[in-house]
Amino acid sequence: MFGPAGHAYIYFTYGMHHCLNLVTGPPGTAEAVLVRAIEPLEGLAEMTRCRGGVPRERLGRGPGCVAEALGLDRRQNGFDLTRGPLWIADLPIAREGYSIARGPRIGIRLARERAWRFFLAGHACVSGPRGPGPVRARARARKQSGSS
Repeated sequence: MFGPAGHAYIYFTYGMHHCLNLVTGPPGTAEAVLVRAIEPLEGLAEMTRCRGGVPRERLGRGPGCVAEALGLDRRQNGFDLTRGPLWIADLPIAREGYSIARGPRIGIRLARERAWRFFLAGHACVSGPRGPGPVRARARARKQSGSS
């Protein structure tokens, strides 16, 4: 996690799960972004095998699930995310009507007043509290209007 930026920091936590962080700061400075969830679009068969057959929206829901679905462990720690074989794709943003929300970190007491968690509100693949998203908002509006 202490750099250099653009590299993977993968660690083992609670004696059970690997977690993927994207290092963002200069060498010697602890700055990284924890990847809490992914929306699987490709490689679904392999991810499903790795995750024991869970539904698509749960394949990468949670930091431990992300690493498990992608087959990551300490062997990929330090990989350069700009050159592969593990990389972050530079694809157009496709939010499909979901708004970007922010909130407190999950499972961390320190700095809970800081909204350092960013996610697509209401998206089924988001880990932890998902907030009100377009699907929930539409369902709530239908319920309030009395239609189904």
